[in-house]
Amino acid sequence: MARTGRAVIAHGQDFEIREYPVPDPEPNTVLLKQEMAGICGTDLHNWQKPGEKEKGETLPNGFQKEILLGHENVGVIEAIGTGVETDYVGQPIQEGDRIVFAPGVRGYDAYGFRTEPDNLPHFSGGFGDYIYLNYPNTCLLKTEVSPEVAVLTEPFTIGVHAAMRGGIKIGDTVVIQGSGAIGLVTLISAKISGAGKLIMVGGPKRRLELAKRMGADITINIDEVTSVEERTDLVKSHTTNGEGAEVVLECAGFLPATPEGLGYVRYGGTFVEVGHFVDMGSIDFNINQLLMRKNLRLEAVWGSTYEHFVRGLPILEKNEFPFADMVSHLLPLSRVREGFEALNGNYQLDDKTAIKIVLQADAD
Repeated sequence: MARTGRAVIAHGQDFEIREYPVPDPEPNTVLLKQEMAGICGTDLHNWQKPGEKEKGETLPNGFQKEILLGHENVGVIEAIGTGVETDYVGQPIQEGDRIVFAPGVRGYDAYGFRTEPDNLPHFSGGFGDYIYLNYPNTCLLKTEVSPEVAVLTEPFTIGVHAAMRGGIKIGDTVVIQGSGAIGLVTLISAKISGAGKLIMVGGPKRRLELAKRMGADITINIDEVTSVEERTDLVKSHTTNGEGAEVVLECAGFLPATPEGLGYVRYGGTFVEVGHFVDMGSIDFNINQLLMRKNLRLEAVWGSTYEHFVRGLPILEKNEFPFADMVSHLLPLSRVREGFEALNGNYQLDDKTAIKIVLQADAD
């Protein structure tokens, strides 16, 4: 009897777990047995907005069609097609090696965002037992780091990209808005880039406690300091002469955070938009006051490139920060809805604060 494996299918706000036959790898392909897959904020924002289709609109966001989810992954090579000998940086690979990979594939739809799951090879999303990689066009990297750390590779590359785009210099005061997974990895990236003072604005409390352990000098809890004006004054009070931060990185992905963050930036400073990978709508802010009069540099990060994977993975492998502690929950595939609902609500699941929720294929 042919082997079968499970894959999580999303449609609207519904989830279904289907079984498909597991393919043998064709030449120049790799079959991974999944270990872990993180639930990303991009997945969440898309899941939050499927109701837009009822207005008759065609939008790029929202799971309008059946879609295979999961693009923050780590797995072990189950089988290798002929012609596959090395990873992206030339390391020899073989069955049993642990692999991380970039979801963006040159010439193909990205892993974790493909529709029509019933079409072969079925396993092109990370929320499942297997994932089928088209090797010549895939940046896959061998690693020996634990799966709890390796699963953070894709989000970590966003932090790497953000810090590089922000042009952080030694001694800069840097503010990170948002203390979720992207905010935390951006915090680390800013620290190793030379930031002299790191201010994290976010919540809940447990996330901010982890931010302190990751290197934050100052944390501001938005549940306790509820006024934008108060938060802005508090942030500036921790900057040189109260003038504001050299670099502010918006990682929360909520519309009001952007104009607030622009208010944190000093004259001649830099604002980097990191958190809006899904169209969440528009904002109204004073261009003259928040951009022009500050002589401000405005940057934005769209995903990450293969370069950021190559630069970021060695930092994870050094394991000089408590990366694995970011994984607050390991859930079986059957609890995928609970993971999404926790991130959509009060960040609580199983009486713990959610930081990074990870699906574990063999946990059922």
